[in-house]
Amino acid sequence: MALKPLSRQSLNLDTVRLARHLIGRTLVREHPSGLMTGRIVETEAYPPGAAASHAFRGRTARCQSMFLRPGHAYVYLAYGTSFMLNVSAEPEGTGAAVLIRAVEPLAGIELMTTLRPTSRPRELTRGPGRLTQALGIDLNLDGVDLASPGPLWLAEPGSRPPEVGTSARIGITKNTEPMWRFYLPRSPWVSGPRRASGQLPST
Repeated sequence: MALKPLSRQSLNLDTVRLARHLIGRTLVREHPSGLMTGRIVETEAYPPGAAASHAFRGRTARCQSMFLRPGHAYVYLAYGTSFMLNVSAEPEGTGAAVLIRAVEPLAGIELMTTLRPTSRPRELTRGPGRLTQALGIDLNLDGVDLASPGPLWLAEPGSRPPEVGTSARIGITKNTEPMWRFYLPRSPWVSGPRRASGQLPST
């Protein structure tokens, strides 16, 4: 089945709703060495005013892609070792984004394992740093329009997940209480401790 880009209108949601909306969608990477796709199974929302957001203190050279209109890539280097992929949210000029934490590999798995060698398939794209390595995502893709076919974009899935789980975000120390992490229940590709994905699904 041909992949269809997500419409800009479908991405025009507040940050938390967008984080949930992206679960089950397809992330498409048109790499110079081949096509790779993955089903998004885990996201986190960083809405306006969130203390853990890079935009909390305003626009900087690093986070300027967070201020683009919804549906653009915000890619940054974390701890000097791992790239993180986010999707810009909210109206243009407002800094907010959704972190893509994990995907389920669908197509181009052989290429993914070339870019990120591992003997454990479950670890290939389980976690934000692993998925960017496996898909060859780096700062060159910062600011890319994800609502149009290109080197990196978002596509409609064949079907929507019947349920979506929620929890507090993980791996942060500020503003940890809100339930702004969304995931596909029981997916082996969801990152973090098992208890973080064992909560009852929300509908």
